[in-house]
Amino acid sequence: QVQLVESGGGLVQPGGSLRLSCEASGFPFRSEWMYWFRQAPGKGLELVAQINIPGTTTYYPPSTKGRFTISRDNGKNMLYLQMNSLKSEDTAMYYCAKDHQGTSRGKGTLVTVST
Repeated sequence: QVQLVESGGGLVQPGGSLRLSCEASGFPFRSEWMYWFRQAPGKGLELVAQINIPGTTTYYPPSTKGRFTISRDNGKNMLYLQMNSLKSEDTAMYYCAKDHQGTSRGKGTLVTVST
């Protein structure tokens, strides 16, 4: 079955960086667009980055553009999210997903940006 396992979250100070990883299995990873979503406490699911199959085209909403970078390694079935210049409003549970609605996603990794 589809498995998506996120890692790399933690506590970081404002202005800091984190790199999230997602290990995918149970589906043809190299045939799927992939996505990162987040959900802050009391808020809905928000798309933060998406990447096409070969990793040549990416999309970021205004809230993460210029600070976050999504990448993938199709040989290792891995998805990554490099997050720089983190802000307190980036605090959320972060999920990788294999569909654009975030329905098929992992259990998430918590990112807390705080002093």
